[in-house]
Amino acid sequence: MVDTILPGILARQVATPRLRAGMLERPAVPGEQSATVVLVHGNVSSSLFWQPVMLALPASVRAIAIDLRGFGDSETLPVDATRGVRDFSDDVASVIDELGLGAVHLVGWSMGGGVAMQLVIDRPELVASLTLQSTVSPYGFGGTRLDGTLLVDDAAGTGGGGANPDFVARLAAGDRTEESPTSPLTVYRSSYVAPGFASELESIWVASMLSTATGVDHYPGDASGSANWPGFAPGGRGVLNTMAPTHFDTSAIVDVAEKPPVLWIHGAQDAIVGDASFFDLNQLGKAGIIPGWPGDELAPPQPMVSQTRAVLARYAERGGAVTEVELDGCGHSPHLERPAEFLESLLTQIG
Repeated sequence: MVDTILPGILARQVATPRLRAGMLERPAVPGEQSATVVLVHGNVSSSLFWQPVMLALPASVRAIAIDLRGFGDSETLPVDATRGVRDFSDDVASVIDELGLGAVHLVGWSMGGGVAMQLVIDRPELVASLTLQSTVSPYGFGGTRLDGTLLVDDAAGTGGGGANPDFVARLAAGDRTEESPTSPLTVYRSSYVAPGFASELESIWVASMLSTATGVDHYPGDASGSANWPGFAPGGRGVLNTMAPTHFDTSAIVDVAEKPPVLWIHGAQDAIVGDASFFDLNQLGKAGIIPGWPGDELAPPQPMVSQTRAVLARYAERGGAVTEVELDGCGHSPHLERPAEFLESLLTQIG
């Protein structure tokens, strides 16, 4: 059995009116607390991934990492994807409320970036600053043009039907091997980090991935049929459908009256979130990996990074402070791959 909790980190559960949430905490030194940082993980992961950051923060900072429903030690509750990521963001807000934290420095990674943006839109009083690490686009995952408009009305090719079924089966089976390109360990090495990155904590990261609840109400979710290529459209249940562009749009963050400062930090070699992501089925079609692709005019890959940059530019134009940090040679996990630069940027954000 892998010992997943690092020395100095406390694991516990918090009961809120919405759910029983798992969380990790690195307490501040009593009497010296200067700030509270709340960290939100991404898809197919959990709070475990945040431990090195939590331990590296100054002793005066209280660090809390929350497990989303169906991940880590939180309750495995159904995910209503028709609300976008609001099931997740409302859960995070309920933990902040239950703990009486007030306005926190909120950090979201990947899907967690979308959760964090939604929280700013719905509960801006809870967010003192917003850090987006390798965030999902404000227009969701797949199926949109640069301005966020849908390529086709039903967002074909996005949502729960896009998951690799063998990867899902290996998650459900608790596969810790590296025998297949679709085993969680191999996916971590090929997609979560840039090629060549090695970590002595790899077994913890895989354990974190394996904490993902699978099924139509969890990961990846359900799907519906479509007359458009590649033959399926988003469903209304489960994790991947929360980020389908028919359900998800956090570009309204530009209209929040009181705008917290935003730090956007991402790797230039991110395999998951990019302008040519191989997790985007249109990119796979363009590369000839999925047959029948109808071409760039009808099914171009989603320009994810360019979309985020454009939305944050509008945020800045409307009075918000935005800092972008792009790390060359870094993949989807700057906090693991480039911890010193990530920490320096985060501490500047906290102030």
